[in-house]
Amino acid sequence: MHISTAFGDYVARIPLRKAATIIHGNALQVDWGNIIVSYPWEKGEARYDFILGNPPFLGSRIMNKDQKSDLIEVFDGAKDIGELDYVTGWYIKAAKYCFNTTTEVAFVSTNSIVQGLQPPILWSQLGKFNTTINFAHRTFKWSNEAKGNAAVYCVIIGFSTFSRKNKYLFDYQDISGDAQKVEVNNINPYLVDAKNILITRRQKPLCNVPEMNFGNMPADGGEFLFTDEEKKLFVNEEPESEKYFKQILSANEFINGKIRWCLWLEGVEPSGLRKSKLVLERINNVKKIREESSRPQLANTPHLFAQITQPKGVGFILIPRHSSENRQFIPIGIFDATYIASDSCMLIPTEELLHFGILTSTMHMAWVKTVCGRLKSDFRYSKDIVYNNFPWPENPTEKQKQAVEQAAQQVLDARAQFPNSSLADLYDPLTMPPALVKAHQQLDKAVDQCYRNAPFTSEAKRMEFLFELYEKYTAGLLVAEKKKGKA
Repeated sequence: MHISTAFGDYVARIPLRKAATIIHGNALQVDWGNIIVSYPWEKGEARYDFILGNPPFLGSRIMNKDQKSDLIEVFDGAKDIGELDYVTGWYIKAAKYCFNTTTEVAFVSTNSIVQGLQPPILWSQLGKFNTTINFAHRTFKWSNEAKGNAAVYCVIIGFSTFSRKNKYLFDYQDISGDAQKVEVNNINPYLVDAKNILITRRQKPLCNVPEMNFGNMPADGGEFLFTDEEKKLFVNEEPESEKYFKQILSANEFINGKIRWCLWLEGVEPSGLRKSKLVLERINNVKKIREESSRPQLANTPHLFAQITQPKGVGFILIPRHSSENRQFIPIGIFDATYIASDSCMLIPTEELLHFGILTSTMHMAWVKTVCGRLKSDFRYSKDIVYNNFPWPENPTEKQKQAVEQAAQQVLDARAQFPNSSLADLYDPLTMPPALVKAHQQLDKAVDQCYRNAPFTSEAKRMEFLFELYEKYTAGLLVAEKKKGKA
C-alpha cells in the first residue's frame, strides 16, 4: 500500500494467496520428511533441493538437560556424544534425511566442531551416511552491532551424501577480512585439503620424542601456595622453612610474569618436618581438607602434592594448558629443575632447544589451531590430541637441527632483552617487539627447512603437509602392529 501511494501503481499483495510452510517446533524433534506440504509430490518422495541454516550455538558444557536429550536421541545414543556442540544435531539430522538423495545442505556453525575431540566423534557418525563436504568456509569472525554482542568464530560447511566433482575451500588469512576461494581435491573434517583423517586420543607420542605430562597438582586448598610477601612473612617467623620453598609456575604466573612459591616437601626427612611448627600446621590443614574431599585417600600423604610429575634432576619445557587465541604463538618456556610446574601447565622433561624451537614455531601452531580444543575461543592445549599426534620432522639433518637450536636461542635472547615485560606483553600482537618478531621469523624458517625445502605459503598448506606426514607415520605404525600380531 505504501508502494502504491509513493509510485502510483497498484501492487496486488493482499490478500495473501501463497506463503512459505512454516513449522514452529524443535527442529531436532520434528520429522523433516513431513514438513513439505505445498508441493504435489507423491508420498515418500518429498525432498528438498537445499537445506540452509544457522542452528543454535551452544557448547557441550552449557546445554540444558533437554538439549542434551535431543542430541542423544538424534545420534541414537552413540558413544561420547556429550562432547559435541548442540549444532551437530542438525548435521546428523540432515545426513539421515539426505541419505541416498541429491539434497545438499549448508550450515553456519561455531568453529569448535572442527577442532579437538569433536571431529572424530561427529564424523564417525556422519560417515555412516556417506556424508562428504563439498565446500567450506574456514574460521572467520562473525559479529553484529547488537549491544553487548560478542564476536563468534564460525565456519560454514556445505555437505551432502554424494560427492561433488568440484570442491571449494574459502580461506581467511584475516579472520575479519575477505575469503580466498580455492578449488581443492577433498575437504576433511578439519576443513583442510587432505584425506579424511580423524585425530583421536593417543596415549604415547607418535614420534620419538619425550613424553608430555600434566604439571604437579597441589589439591591443598591453597595451604602450600604463597605470594612473594606471604613467603617472606612465613620465613621471617620460621627461618628454617626457607629450604622447603620452590618457585611454582602456573599458566597465569608464567604468562603474566608473577612470582608464586610453594612448600615442596617431597624427599624431606620426617624429623625435619616435625621441627617446623608452621609447616606442620599447614600439613595438618591439608589433611583435614583432603579428608573432606571427594578423594579422602589423598589425606594419607598430606605433606605431598596430590599428583607429582616433576622430572627428577632435569629441567623441562613448559606449555600453558590455556592461552589466548589472539597470540600468534603460545608462550612456551624452558626451566631448570629448581622450578615446579603446576597442573595448569603441561611439561616435557627436556631442556633441548630443538624441541623448544619446533614447539614454539608457526608449524606447530598451525597444528594447534587445527586440532586442539578451545575454551571459548582460547587454545586448550592437550597431551593426547595435540602433542602426542603432532608429526615432527621426518629426517632432519644435523645442520638443520643446529639451525633450529640457534634460532630457538635467539628467541630466548630476544625475550631477555625486555626483563620488565611479561610474556603477555611480549606476545601481544600490538606490542610484540621487532626483535622478537624477527627471531620468530628466523626460527620459522629453520623449522620449515626441517620439513621440506619449499616454503609454505599459508596455514592451510602447512596443514595439508602435516596431515600427509601424519598419515605416513600412522600407516607405518599399522604395518608394524600387523607384523607383530602375526608373529
